[in-house]
Amino acid sequence: MTSREIEAAADRLMTAAAGARLPAVEALLALGVDDPDARQEIVDAVCAWFQSDDPGSDDPGSDERRAALRLLADRLRGDDPWEEIGLDLSGATLVDADLSGCRLDGSTFADARFHGTTAFDGATFDDDTAFHRAVFHGDATFTRARFDGDAEFGRTRFRGRADFSGAAFAGAAWFGRGAHTWWDDDEDWDTVEEIVPAPWDELNEDDPEWPVAVLIEDYQDWEEGGDGARFAGDVSFRDARFDGPAWFYYARFGATATFAGAWFAGRTHLDQPAVDLAGARWGGDTDDGETVWPLGWTTDLSGDVVPDASVLPYARQPLPDGLAVLDRLGDDRPELRQRILVTMCAFLRVPVPFDLRATARTPAQEDLLRVRRDVQRTIAARLRPGDRFWPDMNLWLCGATLVDLDFSGCQAGYVDFDGAQFHGTTRFDGSRLDRISFTESGRSGHATFHGDVVFATGRPEHVVVHGSVS
Repeated sequence: MTSREIEAAADRLMTAAAGARLPAVEALLALGVDDPDARQEIVDAVCAWFQSDDPGSDDPGSDERRAALRLLADRLRGDDPWEEIGLDLSGATLVDADLSGCRLDGSTFADARFHGTTAFDGATFDDDTAFHRAVFHGDATFTRARFDGDAEFGRTRFRGRADFSGAAFAGAAWFGRGAHTWWDDDEDWDTVEEIVPAPWDELNEDDPEWPVAVLIEDYQDWEEGGDGARFAGDVSFRDARFDGPAWFYYARFGATATFAGAWFAGRTHLDQPAVDLAGARWGGDTDDGETVWPLGWTTDLSGDVVPDASVLPYARQPLPDGLAVLDRLGDDRPELRQRILVTMCAFLRVPVPFDLRATARTPAQEDLLRVRRDVQRTIAARLRPGDRFWPDMNLWLCGATLVDLDFSGCQAGYVDFDGAQFHGTTRFDGSRLDRISFTESGRSGHATFHGDVVFATGRPEHVVVHGSVS
């Protein structure tokens, strides 16, 4: 098989009219049946078609596209799969993608748009795999999938249910803020303008460039700013195995999240206020740095992740039910105050599941906003000098949704509002915040005020205000 024959077949696929594309894919894949050395080139050509085919001119849900992806997947699974094949489907639009049981080499699905139901159940990824900034519009399942390299899900959006039950992560499992980073001298910077991330068109948010496409390695560390993976529906990591770092820093869980029975061997950062860790275990590896569990959980001498008796009666009591208890706990235990505020901030970073611009709201929606206001008022009360003042506190409200926030007269250290959305009336008059950030980098990740705002000093750069400013 010659490269010229493959190129000719690839050209026929690229120029084929709707209805003739599936036979063109079949013909292209047939060239690799007897020539293993040509298979990666052939797969690359099919992937290039998925990347270049404009879903605006051809229904992205067409049977032809589904069938073409099935043909490709069939070559990568079964008793005699094509071996050492990687997929580059970055930026592609895929519908009802079923790659379950496939064996893949290093692959990238960065910035891909997955419509319908997506399945990677039982798939094996032999090298690093990238899903950063991908959007799963429907349910996505990765049950019993095996990631033998790093698995990058930084800033991935799961709008339906996500299931990683029984998945095994040999390298870093990265669901935190943007994981795709380049050094100053990386030649990939020459192609940065070719990256087309899916617009950040989430409810109650209006910055299409949030999050930024790429961050420079010298700038960001594991705990730097940005937004992590977002799970709008239920997510399960039940019985998953994390042999490397399990990084969920700034990830957002909008519904039920379970890590029951999971095994954590390396550094872990999971500080969301309400996740289920029943039966989970930790191997105690601290080589990469400190491990952080949600407030209310800790590890015992045997490595079991257990409710933390030192913070009873708060242990495992989620917000909002535990708000008053959490508040009193901070008064009694000054050493826990910063962790308590981190927990409250994480609650406010949970996305609001309905449009805040709508004038009519259900009683359940009003109750949710009432709870969020209660958490905001509790934070503000502890930042105002007085008998119950918590001094020298920092706040991480990156990407938070805040409604009628009143921080007037508050004092704090660093406050991160990168990408935050302020609804209703916002007040900062009389506040003394040592350092405050409203944007991540230039105009990217800017905060937006959907209403009137009173600033303590002058209006900060790059913020967007839909209301009066004073």
